[in-house]
Amino acid sequence: MRSKGILKRIMCAALAGVMAFSMTACGGSGSGDSSEPIKVGLLHSLTGSMAISEVSVRDAEVLAINEINEAGGVLGRQIEYVEEDGASDPSTFATKAEKLIVDDEVATVFGCWTSSSRKAVKSVFEDYENLLWYPVQYEGMEDSSNIMYMGAAPNQQIVPAIEYLIDQGYKKFFLLGSDYVFPRTANMIINAQCKAAGVEVVGEEYADMEQTDFSSIISKIEAAKPDVIINTLNGTGNVSFFKQLAEKNYTSDDLMTMSFSIAEEEVATIGADILKGHMVSWNYYMTTDTERNKEFVEAYQKAYGKDRVTSDPAEAAYDAVYMWAAACEKAESTDVEDILEVVDGLSIEAPEGTITVNGENHHISKPVRIGQVSEDGKINEIYATEKPVEPDPYLTTYDWAVEAGVQPLE
Repeated sequence: MRSKGILKRIMCAALAGVMAFSMTACGGSGSGDSSEPIKVGLLHSLTGSMAISEVSVRDAEVLAINEINEAGGVLGRQIEYVEEDGASDPSTFATKAEKLIVDDEVATVFGCWTSSSRKAVKSVFEDYENLLWYPVQYEGMEDSSNIMYMGAAPNQQIVPAIEYLIDQGYKKFFLLGSDYVFPRTANMIINAQCKAAGVEVVGEEYADMEQTDFSSIISKIEAAKPDVIINTLNGTGNVSFFKQLAEKNYTSDDLMTMSFSIAEEEVATIGADILKGHMVSWNYYMTTDTERNKEFVEAYQKAYGKDRVTSDPAEAAYDAVYMWAAACEKAESTDVEDILEVVDGLSIEAPEGTITVNGENHHISKPVRIGQVSEDGKINEIYATEKPVEPDPYLTTYDWAVEAGVQPLE
């Protein structure tokens, strides 16, 4: 790990602009018994179909906790994490969330990936008045006072990606997703957006989360002859789909895809030789050119190995721990009620750039970046917004979404 001096600087930089507090405070003094650690929960799929994506998110959270502890902790106290495996199953996530809150008495929880797992635990956090820090882009159409949405809302990923494709001349879209709430809601949004823009959706198919045979879906794609596939598959489904496309000798030159759940971790698993040239939409890439990101990547690889890659969800999870720490310092408390009183307008300097909490909906202002997979497995930015985009989870500022009656799917 880095020296304590560098870690103190990172911690202070993350909290800069949030509040005026002394270097002594940043180093560890504060309210509470310094001999008693603050317990937090980590809740991710360490097994099952989603482990391919969620393990790196968990690792980023642990890195942030270790950095903050080495810099002096939060309010002069060390952070102790209690970890549970959601096992890629929503009901297991709900059970484990309750255990963390009731039995382990954690101050907060960092966790989940799929919208199914988030929705499964939502009522648990609301019932027990605890707080979940959710790290992944999602379909929107939700806000909860007991969830902090650290990933992109649809207007910070889905909508700008479709706008970009239309601007690039794509006119025939095939929608492919896993069969759960995120892909179905995303595709409802995309259908409305494409209709308003005068471009055509030529097919829409869904695969079970555990599905490994995509031959029939690929046949339907071939028959539809799309310009681009909008891919909202999650987990191991992405591995099977792209490898089976490659077996039929399809490349991005023949059949372009725009993916919303493929980041650097998935590229490393599927293979850059298969994914090169394909596009993705996120808010952060390992190649994002900020000083804070250089520090993050260096620390991540030092902790977990030089071959490990960072990703948007991992970065958002890392940010979540720092944002929670900043909120605790500002509130001078780890109590959820106190934290919620101070989060509006809370900012930190994250690897992706400056991010700020919108206190009305608990989402984050974020830059939007379209990326393309290169031969070396990196994702290079090919488009970015000039400044962070304010979150609009219900798309109320988009006339075409309002006219189409876009709404939550339950």
